[in-house]
Amino acid sequence: MKRPSSLVTPLLLSSAVLCCFALLAAELPAAGSKAPAFTLQSQEGKTVSLKDFKGQWVVLYFYPKDMTQGCTIEAHNFQRDLDQYTAKHAAIVGVSADSIDSHQQFCTKESLTFRLLADPGKEVIASYGSLAPNGMVAARNTFLIDPNGVIRKVYTKVNPNPHSQEVL
Repeated sequence: MKRPSSLVTPLLLSSAVLCCFALLAAELPAAGSKAPAFTLQSQEGKTVSLKDFKGQWVVLYFYPKDMTQGCTIEAHNFQRDLDQYTAKHAAIVGVSADSIDSHQQFCTKESLTFRLLADPGKEVIASYGSLAPNGMVAARNTFLIDPNGVIRKVYTKVNPNPHSQEVL
């Protein structure tokens, strides 16, 4: 029996809403827990995984969108402090739902040299409990991950201006 299209649309919409709520329900991983594994593409088109950083600290920061005021300030401050992070054997890794192309443009325009990872499907963003309430972008959260892959500190709803210095 063929379903009338008037019933199919509400059913599909309901399914989409339920999926979004499931993503929103993901909890922030707590300090002391193992960091969720990830593999994403960088602005250079290279595959980057959490395991690539074994033996060094990782500042994994989630941000809403390339080329926006707050995200640009936060990225500039991480770039400004990059030598201090390097001296502490820490890698800066940014993640947003933007595309690889968007990350390339952002890095070129703003002279960013650390890795930005593209998560357009928002799977990693969700696994870190960092999907914004609108479900469209990442929330501004940061995870300090130790050389063994354990989350040591979680920063939520960060202020982009002082954030890099707070992490240091």
